[in-house]
Amino acid sequence: MSQNTPEITPEVVEQHGFSPEEYEQVLKSLGRTPNMVELGIFSVMWSEHCSYKSSRFHLKKLPTEAPWVICGPGENAGVIDIGDNQACIFKMESHNHPSYIEPYQGAATGVGGILRDVFTMGARPVANANALRFGRPEHPKMQHLVKGVVSGIGGYGNCVGVPTVAGETNFHPAYDGNILVNAMTVGVADQDKIFYSAATGVGNPIVYVGSKTGRDGIHGATMASADFGEDTEAKRPTVQVGDPFTEKLLIEACLELMSTDAIVAIQDMGAAGLTSSSVEMATNGKCGIRLDMDMVPCREEGMTPYEMMLSESQERMLMVLKPGKEAMAAEIFKKWELDFAVIGEVTDTHEDGGHMVLTFGGEVVCDIPLGPLAADAPEYERPYLSKEEYKTWAKVKPLGDIPESTDIGADLLKMMASPALASRRWISEQYDSQVMGDTLQTGGDAGVVRVHGTKKALAISTDCTPRYVYADPYEGGKQAVAEAYRNLCAVGARPLAITNCLNFGNPQRPEIMAQFVHALEGMGDACRALDFPIVSGNVSLYNESKATGGGSAILPTPAIGGVGIIDDYTKMMTMGFKDLKKSQSVFLLGKTGNHLGQSTYLREIHDVEAAAPPRVDLEAELLAGKVIRELIETALVTSVHDVSDGGIAVTLAEMALAGETGALIQVPAGGELQQPELWFSEEQGCYVVATHDPDALKAMVSDRIPVQKLGAVNSVFKEGRKNTDTDMALHFDGDTTSNFSLEHLQSHITFGQLREAHASFFRDWMEA
Repeated sequence: MSQNTPEITPEVVEQHGFSPEEYEQVLKSLGRTPNMVELGIFSVMWSEHCSYKSSRFHLKKLPTEAPWVICGPGENAGVIDIGDNQACIFKMESHNHPSYIEPYQGAATGVGGILRDVFTMGARPVANANALRFGRPEHPKMQHLVKGVVSGIGGYGNCVGVPTVAGETNFHPAYDGNILVNAMTVGVADQDKIFYSAATGVGNPIVYVGSKTGRDGIHGATMASADFGEDTEAKRPTVQVGDPFTEKLLIEACLELMSTDAIVAIQDMGAAGLTSSSVEMATNGKCGIRLDMDMVPCREEGMTPYEMMLSESQERMLMVLKPGKEAMAAEIFKKWELDFAVIGEVTDTHEDGGHMVLTFGGEVVCDIPLGPLAADAPEYERPYLSKEEYKTWAKVKPLGDIPESTDIGADLLKMMASPALASRRWISEQYDSQVMGDTLQTGGDAGVVRVHGTKKALAISTDCTPRYVYADPYEGGKQAVAEAYRNLCAVGARPLAITNCLNFGNPQRPEIMAQFVHALEGMGDACRALDFPIVSGNVSLYNESKATGGGSAILPTPAIGGVGIIDDYTKMMTMGFKDLKKSQSVFLLGKTGNHLGQSTYLREIHDVEAAAPPRVDLEAELLAGKVIRELIETALVTSVHDVSDGGIAVTLAEMALAGETGALIQVPAGGELQQPELWFSEEQGCYVVATHDPDALKAMVSDRIPVQKLGAVNSVFKEGRKNTDTDMALHFDGDTTSNFSLEHLQSHITFGQLREAHASFFRDWMEA
């Protein structure tokens, strides 16, 4: 067998990301020294990004099953039953390291990769979402990163023609040297037209389709499995280059071929490219695989098997076809102006299992048993701190005394103008949210898209509060799942399942591993309590930067992508107050408290991140979600918004802005207007609703969950007139006996003040 020199030295082994112990395992697996092709293949398959070697042990503990789950983790994406022989297929993945190095292409190819994960399984993508984390706005590189990432997401998604309908964008100094770009795609397929990745049928042809292979993205998976040092710019060649127009052609060509009976198995070439796709197909099918590297379509001269196998060039797929279907399939891809090549075949297993055999120039350049590459890859149970030990390490400050506010309205305006809560309109306007014509809602608690040709709609939300997770990983993990559940309920959807993107630092540090383990424990408990299983996901570790902050890690960020179903989209709920020309009362539903720990108020008004995060009562969360859905189903509420960042006051402000209609708000009984905990506590499991029938609402819910009147919608519209800047958006009345008498009015905010505060951050920052 060709050894394909250069010599395998200790330096070469280290450059490929192996520890000495792992390289010894490679030698034992092969019974000999690997050549460069084999070393490269082991390198990417054993990378953290592909092997999940630090996380697999703990991921097995998560709940992944429910009667409506058709396919859980292990395939390209998760699959759930949405009725009428239809399935929803969805997944979220990270593209963090590439997006920091080259923000436009890193984010663009992140969108392209997650789209392929979904349409690989036979689904037409119907919606995109994202979860973005950036560092301090004043950081010298941050504006470049924000502009590049947003342009990359919009540039790719808009060109492919899939609407971006939901997302979140946060800023924190912990992401200064390592931003997070998590992309999610949701698709719809017929249940009898779902495709899987298991290669079967000895002798069946293996075909390569899509774009040609280049030298971009080589060792991308290895780069994504290490923290950043001073050589960030040198890693630029490991970032892939995307072509959304080719991706659109690939979607249509694959879906056309999927309408025939030609495909046995299909897998996209994502991280580790041709290596991971071929290994996963063979492993899942319990067979071997043989590839002729001379047949791989290449766009650059003189490419070696090492480069072909490790390239992460975009817009490529690998398929196993039924014998005799090659010509028909080739014609389809020729019509769509895409490459098509038969590059190998499915082979039988050996005594030691299936093998990956590669030939080039008539010689065997790789012969690896598949077991060590995948199922028998390293798996570590890394040490981690107990919850008490972590608490000692984290050194979260106690809350201390919080002074009364001198002006609740002024505090609210300052918060609404902060990077934490400012309008993300500058971002959302760069995404096409209406393409395909089925988008029903964006910018609310969840994005909503109609299932084309039906009365059903899918609701989509992305959620996580990283500062909660840092302060208490277990409660923070619970909260991330609970907030996704709450956001889906708020639009009238029945939550079905979640995907996740688990973004953490270096797992070889016990404190980071503690964040991971305890957050997963919280997520698992929340999923079980809410009957909200995890069907797909991604782990992104080593999100640290030695270049900035001396080895500082990101905040632990287990981003959750939730999906729910609305059986009749005409009953979908929105959050904006509505001027219905009749009186409406505003209520707070759910158990409230006076908890300011880890609140946005503390950070933005007092520049403090302190105390434990609010606790999530999962039983109360489940009941509150059920009650909210019943209220929406019976049309007893006209507006719904969950309470999250910023507490009740921010919830009210967002409802007023969304509906261009104000509200008269009284201090809750027993409280004082100046008490910040009344307005800015981020208590969990709570919703603010407006109703035209307060008596019926109280009769339905008061014996099940706490209900408290906050005030009334203030309909100031005149026929044909929008609110002016001088109209009142929110009136805060400090006297509970005054019945909103202007004599007792203690704080108010006009629409002009609210609009200006909310719009100012991105406008001013991008003009700076």
